[in-house]
Amino acid sequence: MGANAETESAKESDTISGGHLVASALKAEGIDTIFTLCGGHIIDIYDGCVDVGIRVMDVRHEQVAAHAADGYARVTGTAGCAVVTAGPGTTDAVTGVANALRAESPMLLIGGQGSLSQHRMGSLQDLPHVDLLQPITKFAATVPTTERVADMVSMAFRECYHGAPGPSYLEIPRDVLDRRVAVSQAVRPKAGHYRASTRQAGDPAGVERLAELLVHSERPCMLLGSQVWTCRAAEPARRLCSKLNIPAYMNGAGRGSLAPGDPHHFHQTRRYAFDRADLIVIVGTPFDFRMGYGRRLPASAKVVQIDLDYRTVGRNRDIELGLVGDAGVILDAVLAAAGSGRETASDRRASWVASLRAEEERMEESRLPRLLSDSQPIHPLRLAHELNQFLTPDTIFIGDGGDVVTFAGGVVQPQAPGHWMDPGPLGTLGVGVPFAMAAKAARPEKEVVVLFGDGAFSLTGWDFETMVRFSLPFIGVIGNNSSMNQIRYGQIQKYGAERGEVGNTLGDVPYDRFATMLGGYGEEVREPADIRPALQRARESGRPALINVWVDRDAFAPGTMNQTMYK
Repeated sequence: MGANAETESAKESDTISGGHLVASALKAEGIDTIFTLCGGHIIDIYDGCVDVGIRVMDVRHEQVAAHAADGYARVTGTAGCAVVTAGPGTTDAVTGVANALRAESPMLLIGGQGSLSQHRMGSLQDLPHVDLLQPITKFAATVPTTERVADMVSMAFRECYHGAPGPSYLEIPRDVLDRRVAVSQAVRPKAGHYRASTRQAGDPAGVERLAELLVHSERPCMLLGSQVWTCRAAEPARRLCSKLNIPAYMNGAGRGSLAPGDPHHFHQTRRYAFDRADLIVIVGTPFDFRMGYGRRLPASAKVVQIDLDYRTVGRNRDIELGLVGDAGVILDAVLAAAGSGRETASDRRASWVASLRAEEERMEESRLPRLLSDSQPIHPLRLAHELNQFLTPDTIFIGDGGDVVTFAGGVVQPQAPGHWMDPGPLGTLGVGVPFAMAAKAARPEKEVVVLFGDGAFSLTGWDFETMVRFSLPFIGVIGNNSSMNQIRYGQIQKYGAERGEVGNTLGDVPYDRFATMLGGYGEEVREPADIRPALQRARESGRPALINVWVDRDAFAPGTMNQTMYK
């Protein structure tokens, strides 16, 4: 090597590019995988990721990248990251970011931008990204200088955890990413040196008040929502329910907080219990459309709400008591505050719990014929039942669809915390493949089962090939009725049969052949008795799989028929 080359090498080692600063900042945050679709504005980030050992998982659509980052956060409990190019790359990711906002999922979207030196000159893919992303993020900003890249990455991640978690967005112009600066001039926060604890304990007086209410109530019940999983609070919830003999219901990512078979796990009787309860404790679930905006909670019951976000407490409905903080910390504190009163409270409400169990068993018995139906086309409840029987304690179940997933929500019971994933309150279709991608990438030892509606799968299904390419096996089941059935039902009821199928009827697509075309495993099922063997063969294939199950398009879930999502 000549003298000039040696001098140049020394200079290079004393400098660092913006893209490499991004990668080192992501590594400091614990990011081990980014989900991305390539573009010229962002390639220096890839170069940096290779150097620091971050996996670059490239997908076929930016919406998938954003959904996968959201899913990665849900599975791991740490923020996910998606990197997309400018213009359409960023706008394609908007749906995934919006879904993460409503689902309270921490993720960082990094978007490219034209060079600052070309600002307002009409550069390729130039758009006002920050203006677009501000309404659907907790933080959105442009990185103005290369020296600030790592600092602003850490800032964006901090904002993800302010109150209830959510997404952040950073726009990084191309010349900021490509420019090299002296390492000594770059602001680089050290990992672990700028984080505050997010485990807020709640107001001590409120904790004492809730303990008193629980000890003295005759007919209490709890609803464990998504924040129970966000806070990793399943064990504190189980302890409280067990020690105070409190029946619990679960929704969203809170499903699985109590395992099926737990004496305090209830599934079918939520409305029955709410109508008769004298105390209802809502943990980590807002009073949104899923709760009838609070109207499904009777005025006769005292209602207590625990949430990470002050703004959510008491929204849409007055409450007896509100507590802001980490669900696990608060529930453990409440149990401790209950003290010696816990035993008498447990004994006093034994008949209440027994009455709910009797009603639960009656309701299960009444729907058993539909769960075991041999009718053809296959009833969606039979499909849901077969899936529930197929799950193991290590199976993560993902629901991606409308009516068919509504059926499954009343039947499928995950066997452990964090083993249920659905879009969340934005109701976004198309999360199934990216969530499966995230789950297998983050937890390769877990089995992943996804129930798709055929309309939902078609939105992001091409990334089945990404699952094949990265060797991420999962079991996909498509409840195929060639319709967007949840909408179809509403149209039929509102406009009559003649106009009931306008804009919601799909073709009869053989998705099993789509899977085999892309290198996966595929199988078609038309007979109810063939569902379980097909699932088993998909499991044994060790490949990404699609089981195409033809279901009855004229069977509608109760939630669909009540149109509860619109009330």
